[in-house]
Formats: sequence, C-alpha cells, structure tokens
Amino acid sequence: MNPFLSFLVRSFVAVPITVITWLVCMIPLGLTLLPSTGYALLGGVLTHLVLSVFMNTRFLKRHQLSRKEYRYIKKNLAEAKQKINRLNKSIFKIRDIYSVKQRIDIHRITKKIHKMATTEPKRFYKAEEFYFSHLDSVVELTEKYSFLSAQPKKNMEMGQSLIETRHTLNELTKLLEEDLYHVISDDIDNLNFEIDVAKHSINKKKDAKFPEENRWLK
Repeated sequence: MNPFLSFLVRSFVAVPITVITWLVCMIPLGLTLLPSTGYALLGGVLTHLVLSVFMNTRFLKRHQLSRKEYRYIKKNLAEAKQKINRLNKSIFKIRDIYSVKQRIDIHRITKKIHKMATTEPKRFYKAEEFYFSHLDSVVELTEKYSFLSAQPKKNMEMGQSLIETRHTLNELTKLLEEDLYHVISDDIDNLNFEIDVAKHSINKKKDAKFPEENRWLK
C-alpha cells in the first residue's frame, strides 16, 4: 500500500466533508464561527480515521494477511529499504569498469524484489532468504569493495582482495537471480497453466471444426 497515495485519497474525501460540515453548522444550524470550525475539523479527522481503517482492512483482506503479519512484514521491509539505500550508495561510489555489469545487475534485482514485496506483501515470504541472508551479504561486500576500490594506491594484496570480492559478488548475484525467480515462481506456474488451457481450447476447437482432417493426421 502506497502511504502517500492512501493519504491523498483520504484527503480528497475528508476536505469536502470538512467544508460541508462547516457550512451546515454555520448556515442551517446557525452556530458561531468557533463551534462550526471545531465540528468541521472533527468531521474531517473522523473521516480520515474511518477511511484509514477501511482501506487498511480492505488491503489486508485482498492480500490475505493478518494485521500482525503485515506489521512484521512492514517492519522487515523498512529495515531492508535502509540496507538497499546503503547498497545503492556504495554501488554508485564505485568507479572501476570491471564490475559495471555486476553492479547494474545487483541494483536491478534488489530493486525489483523489494518493489514486488512492497506492492504485494505476501511475496515477502517467498523472499525471506533474500531479506535475511543474501541482502546482508551483498551490502557488506559492496561496501568493502567500494572502500578498497576508492584507495588511491593499491598493492598486490589489495588488488587480489578486489578480484576475490568481485568473484564473490558474482556468485551472490546468481543467488539474487534465484531469489527473484523464486519470488515470481507462482506467476510462472500460473502462466504455464494458462498456456496449457489455451492450447487445449485451441486444439479442441480445431478438432470440432475439422474432425476428418485431424483424424487422418493422428
């Protein structure tokens, strides 16, 4: 659920209700300015709260999550966002040309996984290994790689460490790709099922339209 979009929707409803409440209090009811303003603000706040509860309940029901589950997921997603910000900061600090593709892939995959889990929180459970293991590893290694590659002078030992770190990051990138595949595995299965159903319908229609021809072909 996008908090900013949710706030805009609630405000879009609450502001007119606040104004209408104020006008009703002032004109038909004949209340003075101060009570009318108080009732209007109260009406707007209550509208905001009711809509917030309604939208949250609807969101949780759509994604088949309890409030406890969503709080747990939201907490972990917030922590992961901070880690991803650290990762991106380190990625864009690195200037060597040897790891350009690697850094692009890491940025793209981590962003994609986190975006899907944020949009559809239940996907978080499909990405637990990413959030609780692989993300931490890739953040730590990228930060260390960024620090070492930024040094003005590098000896042989430092150069070897950079090569080994790049190699390890390559292996981690493969794990991130597997994490992404695991997150979307249900979508792939559903797509394959839909393809099979569509093919079956097409073949059935062909058999009904050209029964003799298909019999001889078989």
